Amino acid sequence: MLIIPVKEGESIEKALKKYKKKFEKTGTMKELRRRQKFTKPSVENREQKLKAIYRNQMFKTEE
Repeated sequence: MLIIPVKEGESIEKALKKYKKKFEKTGTMKELRRRQKFTKPSVENREQKLKAIYRNQMFKTEE
């Protein structure tokens, strides 16, 4: 549960902005989207390896 302390005289928009930022940091939406579909562990590992290879190639070209 997120608790957002609202100071006296603080606008609702500012409190809402704080809430949204805190909610984003918790990663709740990412987790919900990830759980909507099942991906096999082998597929996840393959995707991670491909991302790592891509990142590695990006850094090599800069040097």
